[in-house]
Amino acid sequence: MQTNTVRSMRLWAVTAASLCLLAACSKNKNPDQPAKLAPIRSTLRVRHLWSASVETGWFGHGALAQLRLGLGLAIEGTRVFASGHGGEVAAFDLTTGRRLWTTDTRLPLGGGPAVRGNLVVVGATDGHVVALDAATGKRLWTTLINGSVISAPAISGTVVAVRSVDGKLRGLSLTDGHELWEAGQDVPSLSLRGTSTPVIAGRLIICGFDNGKVLAVNSADGAQVWQATVSEARGRTEIERLADVDGAVSVAGKDVYAVGYHGNVTMLGIKNGQTWWSHKASSYRGLALGGHDSVYMSTADGQVVKLNRTNGSVIWRQKALSYRGLTAVAVSDDAVITADFQGYVHFLNKQTGAFAARVRDGGARISNPPVVEDNEVVVINDEGRISAYRMSPRT
Repeated sequence: MQTNTVRSMRLWAVTAASLCLLAACSKNKNPDQPAKLAPIRSTLRVRHLWSASVETGWFGHGALAQLRLGLGLAIEGTRVFASGHGGEVAAFDLTTGRRLWTTDTRLPLGGGPAVRGNLVVVGATDGHVVALDAATGKRLWTTLINGSVISAPAISGTVVAVRSVDGKLRGLSLTDGHELWEAGQDVPSLSLRGTSTPVIAGRLIICGFDNGKVLAVNSADGAQVWQATVSEARGRTEIERLADVDGAVSVAGKDVYAVGYHGNVTMLGIKNGQTWWSHKASSYRGLALGGHDSVYMSTADGQVVKLNRTNGSVIWRQKALSYRGLTAVAVSDDAVITADFQGYVHFLNKQTGAFAARVRDGGARISNPPVVEDNEVVVINDEGRISAYRMSPRT
């Protein structure tokens, strides 16, 4: 295991232990208990289509079972791609859930899959990055980087971008995986468990970092184009000073939207990183855009918020899911969708924030955001169970 990987894992362990200690100390005072779910009147019909799974393998047992943070879903065309801790990568038919292929990488996977064209890329906690053929699952190349990968890579027309826990953003060759360039930021002594997924925006690759900054680099050579501060470390203790930007940024035309932990939700100019507006917020998830005027986020304390994209003002705020460990939100034509620590998937009205529907996908935590394709939504829980649903308005 690489030195940086060991160091990062120790830091996360310290952070987790410290947070648990804080929770224990406050147990008899006023603990933040998860909100109890109240009955709702469904205005959206959500029908279960199919379920499938990817094997967690021996890497998924014990404490590591809770570290599925970077193993989400990807949809490309009519196929759904998923991966498991034990090394399995699989493709499924979006309509029927039929398994199309399975490849066992025999690696402790931690990030991915990312899909573009004929390429599927996953990363492992031991630093391996693997590319597979999207049609067959055949392994195309494997490379080793000096850092653990626990978020999905991103694929452009010229490069595979991989963010590792050592604070590095690397560009890898599409053809054989060799490293083309490296960029990055300093890593604080303590950080949250998680890293931001890079986002491709034309010739730029934009990514958040543990020091509260967002970095934009040229995809051709990794040269820095700009950096912007979203969250500033404040407080007397290192835990209070956590300022990670762990969620992926969202890009719409000339605008970039980002949110940090103990920081701000911010709109930046894509050309130079200039801040157009910034408001206090705290989230370790990413943002989702809807329509031409809205941005949605789930906060660290479990609120779902709709903001005006032009000025960041709050349009509505749903507080009934407080402290339920929400995923980042996804947006469909009819709903804002998030999931929680008990396997519930919540559908909110886009205009009002009122509950439109609720389903439960087993009882396991869902850490990764739902993925929407037209009127279908697909989720994966931390045990590797995949479920697809179809949404339609009630008449």
